[in-house]
Amino acid sequence: MPATGNPFTGAYAPVRDEVTVYDLPVTGTIPDDLNGRYLRNGPNPIDPGAPGRPHLFAGTAMVHAVRLRGGRAKWYRNRWIRSAAVAEALGERPRPGAAVRIGDVGPNTHVIGHADRTFALVEGGFRPYELSYEIETVGATDFGGTLPDGFAAHPKLDPATGELHAITWQRAGCDRLRHVVISPYGRVVRAADIPAPHMPVVHDMALTPRHVVVYDLSVTVDPVSDVARKPFPVMWNEARGARVGLLPRNGTEVRWFDVEPCFVFHTLNAYEDGHRVIIDVVRYPRMFIGSALNSPDSPTLDRWELDTLTGEAKETRLDDRPQEFPAVNPAVIGRAHRYGYSAVASALLRALGPADALDGSPPTASGDALIKHDVSQQSTVVRAFGDGHYTGEAAFVPTAEARAEDDGYLLVLVFDPGRGATDLVILSAEDFTGPPVATVHLPVRVPAGFHGSWIPDPV
Repeated sequence: MPATGNPFTGAYAPVRDEVTVYDLPVTGTIPDDLNGRYLRNGPNPIDPGAPGRPHLFAGTAMVHAVRLRGGRAKWYRNRWIRSAAVAEALGERPRPGAAVRIGDVGPNTHVIGHADRTFALVEGGFRPYELSYEIETVGATDFGGTLPDGFAAHPKLDPATGELHAITWQRAGCDRLRHVVISPYGRVVRAADIPAPHMPVVHDMALTPRHVVVYDLSVTVDPVSDVARKPFPVMWNEARGARVGLLPRNGTEVRWFDVEPCFVFHTLNAYEDGHRVIIDVVRYPRMFIGSALNSPDSPTLDRWELDTLTGEAKETRLDDRPQEFPAVNPAVIGRAHRYGYSAVASALLRALGPADALDGSPPTASGDALIKHDVSQQSTVVRAFGDGHYTGEAAFVPTAEARAEDDGYLLVLVFDPGRGATDLVILSAEDFTGPPVATVHLPVRVPAGFHGSWIPDPV
């Protein structure tokens, strides 16, 4: 994507209307144990032709939601999140907390459920926005006055404790990171500062039973950038190197391990194996080159093995095909995993890298695809969606009586060029290349976006 280009075209072209549709048509049978909502967040400018230099990471946020219950697709909704700027543009009153002292931005990166509430997230020191069950904007939140400043885009939920862990960074005072823990009841119970004099940009983190994994890599805040020229003020900084840190869950001292210069947007998972900590990530050798959102290299699935006895880090390539949006069964977060899932999402890979990012030896003959990794057997299976289809991140949902790690469903949005609209495709994670369990036919096109979640209804 050239520095002067508009990223909001093609698969990322925004939709112009908020829609509510009930009783969606379905091909196949929606499993009875899928009772809840699938939500997906992403950038969707209200006016993509507005003056200024648009940036994929700086677009106003729109959440898309599908409610499943009793084997039916009850409704589909899409809504802009009413940040202060969006509410003003739509002629509406600002929502509570929208004009906060640390700034206001469209939280367009992720959407999660926690403490029976729904939150839209973004990084860089901005607060989450709470959404209603019907994804209407409630307002910016500080978790009942317990959040010191901003939050993060990629917290990790510990399945053993129900606590939500995050590593946050702030554009103001960005010489530190912070480990934030939110209780199962929605209150911050820990906020520990981590010195970070290199001013690293941190998009994700990882969790193990004893450690929080902290990334201090080769992309840093650009303190002198011209926001008009570079709306996302970060830069590639290879000279400062890269390191991965282990922070004890309740400690304050990070133990650092040097790795080769790189940047990581997303973690597959991390776990402990005796005195080693294993971290599987999608790794970019370089990122944010010049003024554009750009990497001259394709991302690959890699492994870091941190030896806590020797202090050494071993780096291994798990899969050299271009891929993004890694995910595991949420029940194994922080524990040893056998399976992982990632996406060959051409719209994202081309936006983050060179135009020929998928040239050479793509993992599928045509169209976007999902990859199922068996890291124990060092094997992969690819499921292609066909020419003209585009997809993104898949959310793993265990079955109600799951007996194996891959006993569950994968929920993924897939654009169908034949309909000119998007489907919510429900796959069996075990029968990965078999026919979809069900396909929910949405009434509109969902633009390519970022992250989503399955949020089950309260029992």
